[in-house]
Amino acid sequence: MPPVLRAHRTRVLPALCGLIGGLLVGGPVASADDHAPVAAAVKAAPYDWKNVRVDGGGFVPGIVFNRSERHLAYARTDIGGAYRWQESSASWTPLLDSVGWDDWGHAGVVSLASDSVDPDRVYAAVGTYTNDWDPGNGAVLRSADRGATWRKADLPFKLGGNMPGRGMGERLAVDPHDNDVLYLGAPSGKGLWRSTDAGATWRQVTNFPNPGDFQQDPGDTSGYNSDKQGIVWVTFDESTGAGDGKTQTLYVGVADKANSVYRSTDGGGTWSRVGGQPTGLLAHKGVLDAENGYLYLAYSDRAGPYDGGKGQVWRYATRTGEWKNISPVAEADTSYGFSGLSVDRQHPGTVMVTGYSSWWPDTQIFRTRDSGANWTSAWSYSAYPTRQNRYTMDISSVPWLSWGAHPAPPEQSPKLGWMTESLEIDPFDSDRMMYGTGATVYGTENLTRWDAPGGTFTIRPMVKGLEETAVNDLAAPESGAPLLSALGDIGGFRHTDLTKVPERMYTSPTFSSTTSLDHAAARPSTVVRSGDADAAPHVAFSTDNGVTWSGGQEPSGVTGGGTVAAAADGSRFVWSPAGAGVHTAAGPGAAWTAAGGIPQGAVVESDRVDPKRFYGFKSGTFYASSDGGSTFTAKASTGLPAEGPVKFQAVPGRTGDIWLAGGKAGGTYGLWHSTNGGASFTRVAGVQEADTIGFGKAAPGASYQALYTSARIGGVRGVFRSTDAGASWVRVNDAGHQWGWTGGAITGDPNVYGRVYVGTNGRGIVQGDTAAR
Repeated sequence: MPPVLRAHRTRVLPALCGLIGGLLVGGPVASADDHAPVAAAVKAAPYDWKNVRVDGGGFVPGIVFNRSERHLAYARTDIGGAYRWQESSASWTPLLDSVGWDDWGHAGVVSLASDSVDPDRVYAAVGTYTNDWDPGNGAVLRSADRGATWRKADLPFKLGGNMPGRGMGERLAVDPHDNDVLYLGAPSGKGLWRSTDAGATWRQVTNFPNPGDFQQDPGDTSGYNSDKQGIVWVTFDESTGAGDGKTQTLYVGVADKANSVYRSTDGGGTWSRVGGQPTGLLAHKGVLDAENGYLYLAYSDRAGPYDGGKGQVWRYATRTGEWKNISPVAEADTSYGFSGLSVDRQHPGTVMVTGYSSWWPDTQIFRTRDSGANWTSAWSYSAYPTRQNRYTMDISSVPWLSWGAHPAPPEQSPKLGWMTESLEIDPFDSDRMMYGTGATVYGTENLTRWDAPGGTFTIRPMVKGLEETAVNDLAAPESGAPLLSALGDIGGFRHTDLTKVPERMYTSPTFSSTTSLDHAAARPSTVVRSGDADAAPHVAFSTDNGVTWSGGQEPSGVTGGGTVAAAADGSRFVWSPAGAGVHTAAGPGAAWTAAGGIPQGAVVESDRVDPKRFYGFKSGTFYASSDGGSTFTAKASTGLPAEGPVKFQAVPGRTGDIWLAGGKAGGTYGLWHSTNGGASFTRVAGVQEADTIGFGKAAPGASYQALYTSARIGGVRGVFRSTDAGASWVRVNDAGHQWGWTGGAITGDPNVYGRVYVGTNGRGIVQGDTAAR
């Protein structure tokens, strides 16, 4: 299973794993199974789905406004699909929730294009990795109804929505005069591609001279940082179109530090390098002001989105061929690269650009009103370390964006941002601007106050509806908060109201990613979590149901969070951290002692009734402890998966009742049940694959808890529920609600029958409830 690398810092999380596709209802990419009839043995139950609100949580590398229709805008994410702006509710509507398990890579969006001739048309270039982490090729999705439904054109190469350079672009563009013509810049040396039938079929532009050979790290044997960045943006000069003919002049940006800008003046028939261009840097963006005849370019020495140590901004006069360095800061004075480039279409001499890789003390945004002759910045030093800001920030709608931080000047909380590769001024409203960060979309409705002497404009999150967290673990305590989450990049949250954004993430300590959490079944006020962090501690405890936390001691050698479990009464804990063996502790904050009889790296869980019982699993062997985790014994149970990830849980209220899901495609893979503490397991018939298992309130009239799993049952991949201890199953999701990969976490609600919480890898936490139909 491939790692997932993204958001405001590098992290590693588990993730799973021709021609013209069919119509995709309610979203996009579906495999053949997505529209196959559900097997007769598997019934479907109607469900209503919505997100448990976090609002944001991941990197937004692209924002695209339509140039001919007011309020029509799209956002793309690196692993969480695409969204359309809904002006009436000031929120984003997800467009790719129908991406299925087998096509999970198509939830990564490397580029978007909105058609200015026919605003109903929108296109998305999808694919998450160009190396073997993603087994599938990329595709171009096309929609004639603004993303409500899609058709798919498969490509003969991979695309990298979550690869280095994903903030450059846009790689996909529609001809503003002949909107049946589109261009796509490919990575991996695959060159420039063109469609002449509105995205239905694609052919390589074989005479384009440069495929773009820049590699972030040529020595990376994984293929992640060593992939060739390729062709990174396409820009049409709309002033060169006539009548119904296609645009004659277009510019193409190439990831090549010596030859980064190419041009065609005959509608793509021939191509040549633009003479006189700067060298030594990569052109992240190329944005054209056709009215004044200027092509603006934002350069960095690296592909981003995390890095970039030097940068410049240049202006190319399309009518005279003059190149001019208009950098707001001299390259010698930068420690970052430039990106996030936008022209105010109402006042084309007004241009903005971001210092996308300025991490400390903050990102920087620059603005000129005279085509780059003079610049002002979003903030500056009045007297170091005191900052003078042209803006104020109101994060009341997403208060966790403070990160719980109280930094010393010149840092501030909340930050203006980081990884700010996308910034767009609304082409119809000079006062509206949006920009993406590693955690959210920020924006303003009074941008022109920037220009008033002593004036300040207000920045607020503009991210409602855009959910982009990757979920590692979920817990639904019997009392207290209805849901606790363990998330990548932003740690996790205690949700007291599922319809509202939490006040803050877990802090004291703050983990870069929380890898595991558990609560004591009989004492839900006791909670433990473990996670990845730059320094110790990697484990934390709460005695008030996750409201406040304290860090714990840890054994030597710990390098990451691993998995952690709480005894049923909260009296003990067992922890299997990365880098160290399994350990046990007698109470929150107590010293850890090594457990015997269980290997390092085992997954650990607790019995939900007997506080002395803990369980572990690794490489096909199940382990059990009856002395609070001090010693474990390998059980004689056989037939369990020896390869692939495994998740297991003990049933609340039943001692020794355990369900185990996992395995590897092509090997042992499925769902197993034990009623004797793991001494033996029985495989559940009819379940071909299963990746998660969780429990919720029993159905009316039933005595056994409802089961929930992300699985393949009866040949159908989906989210399933059983109310008879696994004897039969109903599918509770549908073709329009698949969310790519859902193998991270699942749990039912102990107090609401039918309610299930599904963890996704980039679309946040989805909540399902039985629908009255």
